[in-house]
Amino acid sequence: MFCQVCGKNEATVEFTEIINEEVKQLHLCDQCAKDKGIEMEQNFSIADFLAGMSDLGIKSSKGDIQIKCKKCGMTFEDFQKVGRLGCGDCYIEFRKNLLPLLKRIHGSTRHIGKSPKEVDETDGKKKISEAQELRQRLQRAIDTEEFEEAAALRDRIRALEKKAKEKP
Repeated sequence: MFCQVCGKNEATVEFTEIINEEVKQLHLCDQCAKDKGIEMEQNFSIADFLAGMSDLGIKSSKGDIQIKCKKCGMTFEDFQKVGRLGCGDCYIEFRKNLLPLLKRIHGSTRHIGKSPKEVDETDGKKKISEAQELRQRLQRAIDTEEFEEAAALRDRIRALEKKAKEKP
């Protein structure tokens, strides 16, 4: 689509103008947008994104917003303004309010990443079997009341144990 002002350049900006309750939508090129006084900031900050996300859907009571981190002194209201936490303890202090935000961003409140199949025995650590790791994850899922995940983990453990019994 070409710019609706100059008709020469590709339109890169969609601009909505409301004058006397009349809505007018314009598609402008960068130059015409600048001429109209529209400046588009292209910088993206993850902190700004999180700050914006924290305003969406988190229902906090006045008391929740005033909760302060014991270590750094940050309040949940401060987090909502700046979009980043002050320290690692903030995750614990603001857990109740962060879980809905994390679920909305990541689709889950639990990180399920990769872990080594074997732990270095020179450190005095034992090898961790897949079933043991699944049992630990199952217990965490039960503790956090994520019952669907717990049921799936339970089924995986049963399948592994059945497979282990079938092997000579």
